[in-house]
Amino acid sequence: MRIGTVPIVVALLVAFAAAQEQSKPEQPTFRSGSRTVAVYATVADPRGRLVTNLTQDDFEIYDNGKKQAITLFESGVQPITLVMMLDRSGSMVGNFRLVRSAAEQFVAQLLPGDKARIGSFADRIQLDPRGFTSSQHDLIEILRTDLQEPGPTPLWNAVNVGITALLHQDGRRVVLVFTDGVDHPIGSNNISYRDVARNAEQEDVMIFAVGLASREFSGRRRGGGGGLGGLGSGVLRPPPEEPKVDSGLPRIAAETGGGYFELTSANNLSSTFVRIADELHRQYALGFTPAKLDGKTHRLDVRLRRAGIVARARKTYIAKKDM
Repeated sequence: MRIGTVPIVVALLVAFAAAQEQSKPEQPTFRSGSRTVAVYATVADPRGRLVTNLTQDDFEIYDNGKKQAITLFESGVQPITLVMMLDRSGSMVGNFRLVRSAAEQFVAQLLPGDKARIGSFADRIQLDPRGFTSSQHDLIEILRTDLQEPGPTPLWNAVNVGITALLHQDGRRVVLVFTDGVDHPIGSNNISYRDVARNAEQEDVMIFAVGLASREFSGRRRGGGGGLGGLGSGVLRPPPEEPKVDSGLPRIAAETGGGYFELTSANNLSSTFVRIADELHRQYALGFTPAKLDGKTHRLDVRLRRAGIVARARKTYIAKKDM
């Protein structure tokens, strides 16, 4: 190649790169204060397999029963900002290792554009690091070294802390909570399920939940004899009562467009956490502009024009006057 042709070749390469960049589909932008209502939808077939090849024409959105024009659509990977809240109650002691391993596998699925914080709840509600991070190394280190000792189960307080932590974040905001029981807070000034559900609706936060309704004896020891009577009497204590997962979890997941997964064995935790990560990265991003901002709660309905598949998305939004 002659030297005089180099500037021409460079110019052509720059022009080609610019053309390629312009040809990329525009990413939908959902920001705080935007008039556009963001709706993230998960689509699955009757066997629960994710359906990822749909187009905008396959979707319909209804606002209080009235069909809306879809003004934004994206089927590619959308970044997530997520708070993971892990139950550290006493009944979970025997499964702490499995929960940590599952959470680590979830973190390993996060993409460079994703951000997260790790929380645990027992005697207190703890959230690390101080700000959201994309560092898988830092998040896994928190899981291995910073989770607290066993205590009670302030479930709804913990979920609400997760929602609050997401308040000033843009885009898709998610709280992923794991527990094996019902809400058992301590002290006063505790928040209820109803309050948390309202806050999730007002702040457009999606709730994913994993409930462990295990029939297995968790290994928690009662009394002073390592599972025997307090003085080593030789009489086996009965196993603790079978845990029942809080009934509010599937409800809040359904209302916010998240997902609820109930397990009967901790051995399935890792595959479930990986499934949630995959689902979050395969959601469809839809947007529409409401005709009127009346400050009221509106019912949302996402429908599909193809038979045999189902869309899961949030069921309400608040038409805030300051959108």
